[in-house]
Amino acid sequence: MNLSKAIYRERRQRLMSQLGSDNTVAVIRSGELVTRNNDCDYEFRPHSSFFYLTGYQEPSAVLFILPSGESHMAVLPKDPEREQWDGFRHGITGAMQTFGLDQAAELDELDDLALELLDGADHIALLIDDEQLRDQALNWRDQLAARARQGAVAPKGLIDMSDAVHEMRLIKDLGEIEIMERAAQISVEAHTQAMKSVRPGMMEYQLEAELNYVFMKQGARVPAYNNIVASGKNACVLHYIKNDEKIEDGDLILIDAGGELGCYASDITRTFPANGKFSEPQAQLYQVVLDAYYAGLEQMVVGAPYDAFHNAAVQVLTEGLVALGLLNGSVDELIESKAYRDFYMHNTGHWLGLDVHDCGRYKLNGEARPLEAGMVVTLEPGLYVNPDNENVDAKWRGIGIRIEDDILIQENGPFVLTHGLPKEIHEIEALMAAK
Repeated sequence: MNLSKAIYRERRQRLMSQLGSDNTVAVIRSGELVTRNNDCDYEFRPHSSFFYLTGYQEPSAVLFILPSGESHMAVLPKDPEREQWDGFRHGITGAMQTFGLDQAAELDELDDLALELLDGADHIALLIDDEQLRDQALNWRDQLAARARQGAVAPKGLIDMSDAVHEMRLIKDLGEIEIMERAAQISVEAHTQAMKSVRPGMMEYQLEAELNYVFMKQGARVPAYNNIVASGKNACVLHYIKNDEKIEDGDLILIDAGGELGCYASDITRTFPANGKFSEPQAQLYQVVLDAYYAGLEQMVVGAPYDAFHNAAVQVLTEGLVALGLLNGSVDELIESKAYRDFYMHNTGHWLGLDVHDCGRYKLNGEARPLEAGMVVTLEPGLYVNPDNENVDAKWRGIGIRIEDDILIQENGPFVLTHGLPKEIHEIEALMAAK
């Protein structure tokens, strides 16, 4: 699923207008191949902000955007021998024709291109955390300064364009939303397959294989992040990725997994019983988390502060912990003292987009920012009872539960991109009974 080159061109022009300077040149690179081991590389995946501005997915490319929005890029050249080994390259002509670049040059001409385009610029704008490009840009500036007697004018310095790019990425357009919903629905299918396939006695990685099978079969060739397939007490480890233990009868299984499609992430968590039937303690804690989910969803409306859905979920979770006897005392005081964090230690959501933990500020002027139409946010309350917690009844120990969906903020209310995946207890048990 690809966006048109006109969309990428408009993004580049909009970025330059937001930088607020008549004479700044923006520079961003796609990134380099990374070695996995010895002479084997990981499959290349471009830097998300570079991809957002270009749609280009080859390594080592460097993009220059002039104040007018005119774009130049240095790219790997066409090379039949290397393409025989490593695959197709677009080269100069493809970069311009397919991706709408105004000009392109071969990568070995990068320095000459940079010195030509940066001569006379007031500033060089880049993502300031890209240390390699930052050092390279300072070197270009110094080379231009050394040519002052020949009439060259060096940029005064570097400026960080991270905030401008990140704020653009935070509001998704219709094309992005379409891709993200498709990625979400692939992941819904994968989680459904997992619920139908699980059997006590199988290994966590065997259940993980069901997820990856559906991801790849439906075109999401890679997960958006490391799959979490956590059975029993492993579900209390928030970022458990070993996925190498046996699933026992009576275990709850927490799966946190989402496919990536067209570089856009999905992110789903479901918790379900290995044998298809929640025990009473499991069901009681699960219902508390589900109630917190719905309380949070009600707050995911345009204009609501970002932290409103988290606060609503925390309120319900704390009330539930008190009602079940895992916490004692006043709900308000327990929230004030953060006593609930013994059982719920993470936030209730994060931005989602080209990165699973996507970019964008959560506060403006020190206050939680208002939600806006076009934002995509996860909603993911949970409860985790440490297996070694002797302050609670033994029946609760080792239970870990999280429920997570991807939510598009809309003018007419929240839209669940990951729609169709059961989360009510009776729905999950019915699905698993039908397998």
